[in-house]
Parts: sequence; C-alpha cells; structure tokens
Amino acid sequence: MPESVPASLILDAYKEIFREARGGRPSEPLGWVLSVPDTHQKSVLAATEDEANAIAAGLWIGGEPCILMIQHAGLYASINTLRGVAIDGKVPIFYMIGLLQRERDKDPRDSRHSMVRWCEPLLDTFGVPHARLEGPDDVHLIAKYFKLSRERRGPAAVLVGLETM
Repeated sequence: MPESVPASLILDAYKEIFREARGGRPSEPLGWVLSVPDTHQKSVLAATEDEANAIAAGLWIGGEPCILMIQHAGLYASINTLRGVAIDGKVPIFYMIGLLQRERDKDPRDSRHSMVRWCEPLLDTFGVPHARLEGPDDVHLIAKYFKLSRERRGPAAVLVGLETM
C-alpha cells in the first residue's frame, strides 16, 4: 500500500543529487528545481510545462543541475516538448510527476481517473524510464532516475502517487 513521503526526505535527496552533480563543490545555488503552478495558482506565474522543459534544457546546456516538478496533467500538456527537446534533442531532463487523484488502494494503472491510469502507459509509449515513489523507502529512486536521465541523455521520471507531508 503506498504511503505519503515526508517532504524533507525528498528535499534531502535533491540536495544530495545537486552536490554530486557539482562534484561535491559548494555552490550557490546548489541546483535548480522548476515547478509549474497548478490550475488554482496559474495567475501567480503564467508559465507552462513546455516553457519549463525549455528552461530545464537551457540549464543543462549551461551545466546546471535541474529537477522539473509537474503534475500528470502537465505531462500530457507538454508531451510534444518532451519528445522534441528531451527525446529527440537528447537532453537529460529529470521529472518528478505528481499523480493527482491517485487512489491509495489501487495500482495507478487500475485507477478510475484516466489521467492517473494512462500516465505510465504514456511514458512507456515514449520509452521514458520511470519509477513510483510509493513511500519513504523509495526516495533512493530520485537519485537513481536523475542519474539515469544523464546516462541516457534523455528523460526519466519518478511518479509521486500520494501527497507529500
């Protein structure tokens, strides 16, 4: 059964990824986390996932480590940019994708919510390696898939199934 993951564990994983990406050198900023606001907050920052993909690509080109946090709706909205920039452009973008409305008692592929149900099959169709963050014991997958995106020069994702706490 999936469980919520403390935000502090995720942030610690991000910090470790960024330190390693910078060869252990102290740096300001340590790394970049891009996030696109959800529908309820879109007026605060008018940005799209397409733009976030392009910014992530620019940061990578400039040698900056970056993590892109989006909801599954943003994955669907930006699939052409993921294909064109991350896949065809061979840009290692690492995604943390929230599965809004995932039912705690169901496998995502069995969800009654189509956007949850089709997220993994969509990533599979495009050949994007992915894993599920199902609880605190899975936090190590963040670093693993961040590294995988770099090794393969393409996208990789970790799906966050329940709200962090």
